[in-house]
Amino acid sequence: MDFETVIGLEVHAQLKTNSKIFCGCTTEFGRPPNTNTCPVCLGMPGVLPVLNRKVVEFAIKLGLATNCTLNFRNQFARKNYFYPDLPKGYQISQFELPIAEHGWIEIEVAGKHRKIGLTRIHMEEDAGKLVHDEREPRSYVDLNRTGVPLLEIVSEPDIRSPEEAAAYLKKLHAIVRYLDICDGNMQEGSFRCDANISLRPRGETKFGTRTELKNMNSFRNVQRGLEYEERRQRDLLLDGEAVVQETLLWDADRGVTMSMRSKEEAHDYRYFPDPDLVPVVLDEAWVAEMKAAMPELPHERTKRFVEQLGLPEADAEVLTSSRELADYFEQALAECGQAKKLGNWIMTELMRALKGEEGIDLSQCLVTPKQLGALMTMLEQGTISGKIAKTVFEEMMATGKEPEAVVKEKNLVQMSDTGELEAIVREIIAANPEQAQQFREGKTKVMGFFVGQLMKKTGGKANPQLANELFVKALSA
Repeated sequence: MDFETVIGLEVHAQLKTNSKIFCGCTTEFGRPPNTNTCPVCLGMPGVLPVLNRKVVEFAIKLGLATNCTLNFRNQFARKNYFYPDLPKGYQISQFELPIAEHGWIEIEVAGKHRKIGLTRIHMEEDAGKLVHDEREPRSYVDLNRTGVPLLEIVSEPDIRSPEEAAAYLKKLHAIVRYLDICDGNMQEGSFRCDANISLRPRGETKFGTRTELKNMNSFRNVQRGLEYEERRQRDLLLDGEAVVQETLLWDADRGVTMSMRSKEEAHDYRYFPDPDLVPVVLDEAWVAEMKAAMPELPHERTKRFVEQLGLPEADAEVLTSSRELADYFEQALAECGQAKKLGNWIMTELMRALKGEEGIDLSQCLVTPKQLGALMTMLEQGTISGKIAKTVFEEMMATGKEPEAVVKEKNLVQMSDTGELEAIVREIIAANPEQAQQFREGKTKVMGFFVGQLMKKTGGKANPQLANELFVKALSA
């Protein structure tokens, strides 16, 4: 039987505000447990929440960027449930009247473009965190995260494969980073995902029984977890067994899902409008002002790189995958003006160096965009060869030195003196008569051997183009 996979994602993006959503406590990550707290976020009796205007602004920006309809009158609601890290016994969220809904994001997988619908985007506060003791059967509560502002982005069940799920997440991640409303740090939980997956016979319109993978914090784990769950559910259905609706955890080390709790019925959260918060009414002039000031989004930048710079779409997609990488590319391009060569260098040499043994972020890179642009200019002008450029780049990555300084210190200027190179060319031909005869017989691939010998003798400093010309001239004489 042929099955169709149906996936829907619920993403929580922690917002880059200085204070929490309903109080003045800092949102700084990594502070000692329970120090980022006050009577409001601890849910003490008699306190009143006050909405952070910046949270509303960030929600509007994301709604505009994802083609949503903004609800100019939206409302907070209480989501009632009891858990040790939820001091009030309820979470302030949005339910019937979210700030944005009915949007979409376009993704590309295997050369095919698809629009993934967004059901809603709503504002809410985060809960705290339980820290489990590995030595004793006890847990500790850290309420620093309680009240930190979140945007929850709920997709329609439009995703049809784990690959599409990863592509959707990457696109959404890029959008919140471009808008500068979320740092996107998945290791710290600033951008996390719950994934719902079910299978149904192809052609069937009714959804199958779904399972939910909780708190996935990397693109790779989301894809791997969904791939495993897709296989597991298919095997059950082919064996005539039922899929149990439950919440699962992904064990990345073992590559399997584990049951966290059964979820036969949806929770009854008994939502009702929060009586402490008035409805949020958006000012049309304020929204228009933000719309006019929206930054260039990833798909817009990709399109510009293709149309104005002549880059292949695949290259443009990679170079615009993060705002920082796209900014780095454009700043380096201003120095050298060689879009294709620069793009290739960034996607190969720079990215390889950043991954390295330990792996560093672009913000930690010692080579500035201006320095990389200068290196590309030296390469284009023939001051250094491609091989030498890689040597120079390695030194720049290690020390942060200017390319001109590295070339001068190590005496790496490319040899372009015809007379000097001709003498070495004659010497190599004389030492390799067999290969010389092969070339004269039409076996032109042997030229690679001769140029390689020249590079070895000159320490990689010979001008490759000039070397080719000199060998052809000498061998044809």
